[in-house]
Amino acid sequence: MTYCVGLKIDRGLVFMSDTRTNAGVDNISTFRKMHVWSEPGERVIVLLSAGNLATTQAVVSLLDERSKAVGDRAPTLLETPSMFRTAQIVGNIVREVISGTALEGQKAESYFNASFILGGQIKGSEPRLFMIYPEGNFIEAGGDTPFFQIGETKYGKPIIVRAYDPAMSFEETAKLLMVSFDSTLKSNLSVGLPLDMLFYEKDTLRVGFQKRITGDDPYYRTVSDGWSSALKAAFKNLPDFPMG
Repeated sequence: MTYCVGLKIDRGLVFMSDTRTNAGVDNISTFRKMHVWSEPGERVIVLLSAGNLATTQAVVSLLDERSKAVGDRAPTLLETPSMFRTAQIVGNIVREVISGTALEGQKAESYFNASFILGGQIKGSEPRLFMIYPEGNFIEAGGDTPFFQIGETKYGKPIIVRAYDPAMSFEETAKLLMVSFDSTLKSNLSVGLPLDMLFYEKDTLRVGFQKRITGDDPYYRTVSDGWSSALKAAFKNLPDFPMG
């Protein structure tokens, strides 16, 4: 399991993902789930992945291969005319990989499922954000749905829903996602550090701030400890249930 978030604000796009793929007492693996393709001044494309590791790696490998061999397959991620067309290409590859792997009916197909968050900007158009399903179809973020989550989503969603504001700065958005991820990490062993974070500022057409956040990161520890203390204080300040 995993947890990934792609969020759209007025200033651009913010992405965050964990790196844990297997959880157990003696079986924990770390793999990067954030993948970036860019042509500075022309486009930035970010892909977050969740689900079966073999499936997600196969999808990313095919996208890499087809982007490097530009003359062999067109359009590639570095040639697509729009983010919508990019989402179509990724969706087609997801469907191709899953259907090619699942040879034993619905049970096998479900086992090899994977989902993705795709976001970025291509010169001449606005930044866009999509969620791509295992079937290869997708939906786009808008005013009513400004963010997408994949993987273990339920623990980290309430804070985003309550605190999100499209006018937030990148710094405020990072704080919001830190709390969302910290809540998820404390509730589910299958999501774990380190975390990968990336900012894309609208119309720059360049990858912005990137950071890998480990368990000993001073800011992450401050947010984690501060959020726990704030929740306890807020709980104590609420009135007790009236028994009379």
